Amino acid sequence: MPLADTIGTNWAWVIPALSASAFFIVAIVGRFLPGKGAFVSIAAIALGFVLFWFVFADLLSNGDAFFSINWLSIGETNITWGVTVDRLSVTMLGLVTFVALLVQLYSVSYMKGDPRFGWYFAAHALFAAAMLALVLADNLVFLYVAWELVGLGSFLLIGFWYERRSAAEAAKKAFITTRIGDVGLLIGIILLYRATGSFEISTIFHVAQQGGIAEGTLTAAMALIFLGAMGKSAQFPFHVWLPDAMEGPTPVSALIHAATMVAAGVYLVARLMPLFELAPLVLLGVGVIGLVTFLFAGTLALVMTDLKRVLAYSTISHLGLMMLSLGALSVAAAMLHLVAHGVSKALLFLGAGSVTHGTEKTDIREMGGLMRVMPITAITFVIGAASLAGLVPLSGFFSKDEIMLAVLDHRHPVLLIAALGGSVLSAVYMARLALVVCFGNNRGEGAHESPWLMTLPLAVLAPFALILGLIAYGWSDSYTGFGGFLTGGGVHHAPIWLPVVSALLVLAGLAFGWRSWGRGNVTPFEGRDSRLLRLLENKYYLDDVFQWVIDRLALAFSRFVALFDRVVVNDTGVDGPAWSVMLSALRMRLAQTGRLYNYGLVMVLGVLALSALWWLVLA
Repeated sequence: MPLADTIGTNWAWVIPALSASAFFIVAIVGRFLPGKGAFVSIAAIALGFVLFWFVFADLLSNGDAFFSINWLSIGETNITWGVTVDRLSVTMLGLVTFVALLVQLYSVSYMKGDPRFGWYFAAHALFAAAMLALVLADNLVFLYVAWELVGLGSFLLIGFWYERRSAAEAAKKAFITTRIGDVGLLIGIILLYRATGSFEISTIFHVAQQGGIAEGTLTAAMALIFLGAMGKSAQFPFHVWLPDAMEGPTPVSALIHAATMVAAGVYLVARLMPLFELAPLVLLGVGVIGLVTFLFAGTLALVMTDLKRVLAYSTISHLGLMMLSLGALSVAAAMLHLVAHGVSKALLFLGAGSVTHGTEKTDIREMGGLMRVMPITAITFVIGAASLAGLVPLSGFFSKDEIMLAVLDHRHPVLLIAALGGSVLSAVYMARLALVVCFGNNRGEGAHESPWLMTLPLAVLAPFALILGLIAYGWSDSYTGFGGFLTGGGVHHAPIWLPVVSALLVLAGLAFGWRSWGRGNVTPFEGRDSRLLRLLENKYYLDDVFQWVIDRLALAFSRFVALFDRVVVNDTGVDGPAWSVMLSALRMRLAQTGRLYNYGLVMVLGVLALSALWWLVLA
């Protein structure tokens, strides 16, 4: 029997299992293996990428598949571990395995010589396994377990260089900030279970669509679940952890921003879209928060000077655009942009790592002219930037315009106008980044091209950033475009004016960027004392506000709780009865001596006392 006939959708669960196994192998015995076991992690994700193609082919031939096994039973409730292999999950399987493979290959050179080289690859394997399990999960318990493991993986990788205080603080900030949203997600899952008696996603869909969940319960549950998505996907105001997460190794940033942690929130909303559609008020909130995040982060990307932080705010901004698409009822457009953005952002972050490796600098004001000294890195970096800027005909243009069409069809025109304004911002800050870093005068001495193992992933990713957007359109009767592939729907045709206006606005943004930074200027804002500029440079003071809330409210309340716990609960409620028993025992020791002559004396004294009492009464 041919191999292709035996390996199909029924092997999808093996893909995360391979990386999970690699984690345990490398973590336990990696130090005894060649290269500290890095090859085990790379081989696991490479084999997972190969298996993805078999799963994908079988999906196209035989359709969706579902597999599950019973895990435990509580009363009449059976909790299963199962996988859903459909076009949404397989899309994510392809993106995660592809990007994770390139990132791990890149990391062999980037992390060379690090004393915890093996542990780095073990944590990478855990991170990839958790994300792969999350996208395949067929029930909310399994999804939540994988969701938390994704958070653990990010904590380990962001804080990989924990000996640096900034990295340790960034890891804690990411972990705690996302935990706030995760509490909401857990409560939302519990509400859905109480209403349906099941954790299985398909069962919950069926019950909800039959009117089996009260409107108020469903609205509350979806709002809480979206809170979890906001935390993972860094939506305003939970965005504050993502820029600080740049303290981790640059390949980690590429993985987080392109295909794993921040994509989890977008995927969660897309996976549960049938429930969000039944809660229209929440869905509107998804779109509004997405739009606010898109614009808010875009303004901050304009003024950041750290190379990776510019890219971080760009990620936040485009995650907002994906949420806007979901709020406009278009899973296909959101997922198309997720894939196009994932490829382009992986290219940009790996390019940023190559720039830092070749220049030993992170401040863009100290860079320039890299097109001459680092041509492979610079050319691929410009391609990634142009794609995210939405330049025709790169992939970012097509995915962005699909979102604009969804907003035009399902939301108020004001949201479309604001979104088009956000696309101009994207073009401006991407033009600024590419022009300052890659063109102009060379401001760094000794810059050199990176090793081939770092430039090869860039060369692989760049063509996808150029042409991937073409999958948005149908090219045959069997393939009607990405939207048709993902949802089974027909092809959507945009009015001609929308892509024309969108393209012109992007060109206007790029022209402004060229005028401002195209002649070697580091920044047109240099030397200006502007309140708006100070507001942007201080990130709207939101970090300061949150720190004030933590210091003055959260910690003050914590101190009160600690005092109440120590004085009332511990000292009085727990230790109090113990002290009373001990004091009573000390007093009882005076009477209960265990000596016969003491008891005889007490008996004699008692007889004398009773005799005296009898005499006094009768007398």
